[in-house]
Amino acid sequence: MSQDCMLPHGYRVGSRTVETHDTVTLTLHPIGGLPENHFTPGQFMMLYAHGVGEVAISISGDPSRDGDTLVHTIRNVGAVSRALHDAPVGTVLGVRGPFGRGWNLRTESGGDLIIVAGGVGLAPLRPVILAALAARDRFRRITLVVGARTPSNILFRSELSAWQSRDDLAVELTIDQPVSGWTGAVGFVTEALHRVPVDPTRTTALLCGPEPMMRFCARALTDRGVRPGDIQVSLERNMQCGAGVCGHCQLGELLLCRDGPIVDYTVAEPLLRTPEL
Repeated sequence: MSQDCMLPHGYRVGSRTVETHDTVTLTLHPIGGLPENHFTPGQFMMLYAHGVGEVAISISGDPSRDGDTLVHTIRNVGAVSRALHDAPVGTVLGVRGPFGRGWNLRTESGGDLIIVAGGVGLAPLRPVILAALAARDRFRRITLVVGARTPSNILFRSELSAWQSRDDLAVELTIDQPVSGWTGAVGFVTEALHRVPVDPTRTTALLCGPEPMMRFCARALTDRGVRPGDIQVSLERNMQCGAGVCGHCQLGELLLCRDGPIVDYTVAEPLLRTPEL
């Protein structure tokens, strides 16, 4: 383990975009001559708010274009994430990483890719969506299924609208409950997933969202013949060191900061069936 991975580097907030009532996207620029941040979609950074604490946040930027710039989409759910969420442009944050295992676009040429996002789970999936679209010729069919509680909870709205207008990407967007003025689909993500054509012999599926959602979506896919080894899920626990040392993020035999957060469903399935104390 490199000691450098335990040392936060200074990054300044360059821009702040409000996504929803409790979620923002921050663009961070390094202070000084730091090397470029090359990351795999699905990896995370440890972000430090001075005087408050540190938290793991997935990278939500474009892996092909960000260079030394980091993009993080942050939901206000606790003391540290609140401090990051509220940080104005110009704020200096501490950054460590990248850490963890990312999404594996192992689909052979001509395969199908199904990406399923629930709520803020779209943020860790955004980099792999962009990577897949940049290599569009590799895939026969790419389908994105996005679920949100209400229309006001949908992330990346302008980008999602652009994705919906593409001829080479199928997008299923649904909200949980009917809302006045909404003309799109209503229902849970699993219901939207049932509308997606699935060829189990050539499908890779990437799932990110609440664990019950991922469990039911994975079951819906395996019921249609998709092999568990062709399904990947994103698992989260209380990550603190980021290097597999402190043990706070242990789940079964996994240390999720090192062995995850992206895990094959063959490994994740028994863990998702086990209730935590």
